[in-house]
Amino acid sequence: MNQVEHVLTVQNKLGEGPVWSAEEQALYWVDIENNSFFRYFPTTSKYESFDVGVPIGVLALRAAGGLVMATKNGFAFWDPKTQALQFLANPEADKPHTRFNDGAVDSQGRFWAGTMCGLPEICSAPEGSLYRLDPDGSVSIMETGIFIANGIDWSPDTKIMYFTDSTRHVIYAYDFDPATGAIENRRPFISTPDEIGVPDGLTVDSEGCIWSARWGGWKITRYDPTGKVEREIQLPVQCPTSCAFGGANLDELYISSAWNELTVEQKKNQPYAGDLFRVKTDTKGLVSPKFAG
Repeated sequence: MNQVEHVLTVQNKLGEGPVWSAEEQALYWVDIENNSFFRYFPTTSKYESFDVGVPIGVLALRAAGGLVMATKNGFAFWDPKTQALQFLANPEADKPHTRFNDGAVDSQGRFWAGTMCGLPEICSAPEGSLYRLDPDGSVSIMETGIFIANGIDWSPDTKIMYFTDSTRHVIYAYDFDPATGAIENRRPFISTPDEIGVPDGLTVDSEGCIWSARWGGWKITRYDPTGKVEREIQLPVQCPTSCAFGGANLDELYISSAWNELTVEQKKNQPYAGDLFRVKTDTKGLVSPKFAG
């Protein structure tokens, strides 16, 4: 258990946001800076990539078929038949220097996605926000004052929402109302200002533990529901970006990674940077909800 397997050589510049499709038995994830997303079938070891022409921060499965995405140009549907984007809303059209970065779907089929400044050299203030796209197409702003919106997921009973601000080295916990989608009582779940690396993407397992990718930290950290470190999985890459459970039994942890901020020398010494990894675990993940719109 917990042995890291190098699954796929894809050399993603900024791989992010893996999502497992139980129906297809396939893994989806994005390469933000190459305007593309991937689909991988573990049973055949085959994968395919799709260029959508715009940076994709995060994608999720859609109940009506296809995908919902949060892109540089706003929320959009992706139709597998036409392989085209249908744009829905762009809540930050007046902020050309920001982009969507990560998100997830809650138990009631609402798509949450957060933004960040895409040009750090001109941003000194936290300009990111957290948005909620409801199935009826309405968009609500749920949080502001974020540096880098990152990993988001919910406890198994859906009463707690976890949300990451990487720059602050914090994963927040909120009280969550699944009926209304309201959040309140924000508090730090974990804060690691002195630790190497920052919290990036995350996923919650069936035991309520949080698996957090540590960008710059060479590892995935599993926290129990009290915030105590339960285990750490060391990786051969410096910048793991996110993780998600997949496989027939949802007990395989897939891990995306990136090389976009490595030096030439670092990249040379990390030949697997940007690739996809897998860890067989002794716990199971939760089924990824689909966007209901």
